[in-house]
Amino acid sequence: MESSDNIKALFIVVNAGYTDTVMDIIRAEGAGGATVINARGEGAHHEMFMGITVDYEKEIILTVVDEATAKRIMAVIKDNAGWKSPLHGICFVMPVNNIIGIRAGCNEFHE
Repeated sequence: MESSDNIKALFIVVNAGYTDTVMDIIRAEGAGGATVINARGEGAHHEMFMGITVDYEKEIILTVVDEATAKRIMAVIKDNAGWKSPLHGICFVMPVNNIIGIRAGCNEFHE
């Protein structure tokens, strides 16, 4: 098990259907892969259609990368897939204290 302050979990939340676009971005910036989680968005304003509340389908793309890669990905997401784009993308980073089982070509990522 490795311990490093350099490893980050990057979460990218976008409207459903745009995972391929985000995956192209993160791969181009050096991420090896990601996990996609289906979700739904709920905010202060709800849309109603014929008495039924319409929830916004979302996808969360989770990838584990080094800090420099996370910063590059976030910059590209901001410019190309941000809140004002059809993707309505947001992203955030969380530190990863320990990790096992990931083989990404870097010594600090594998057992």
